[in-house]
Amino acid sequence: MRYELKTQFRNGTTHVIFEPLDFIARLAALVPKSRVNLTRFHGVFAPNSKHRGLVTPAGRGKGSRKARDKAHSDDKTEAERHAVMTWAQRLKRVFNIDIEICEKCEGPVRIIACIEDPVVIRQILEHLRKKQSIDPQAQPPPEKAPPQIGLLDDA
Repeated sequence: MRYELKTQFRNGTTHVIFEPLDFIARLAALVPKSRVNLTRFHGVFAPNSKHRGLVTPAGRGKGSRKARDKAHSDDKTEAERHAVMTWAQRLKRVFNIDIEICEKCEGPVRIIACIEDPVVIRQILEHLRKKQSIDPQAQPPPEKAPPQIGLLDDA
């Protein structure tokens, strides 16, 4: 493999030739380890500094007002403070799809189950189709998302 250098070396070298395995090994050495911060801060900007909340624009850190208020707040349990977002909250945040509010009455919706098994989903849809054949007013939910016209035009 021949690699052209961005700027030539002092001795005039403009290209470097590698064996494929050697080239991959050199590239792999440049990839940082996972979950390792590439920027390290020291002094008041260090993550554990008690003055970080006072000097950072976002006010985050051990010395921030939020951190002090959380340490003294008893309104939430430990589990509630460390709870992750539900998938419904993630849908709302990422795709602006709010499934926690009813489309018809705009009242709150309570999620009672999350069904992921394809066999069970098929059984439910078949039951709804049978129900629709008996009662034409009953509408089953759509099986898949409607086509996105904007994406089809770009293709």
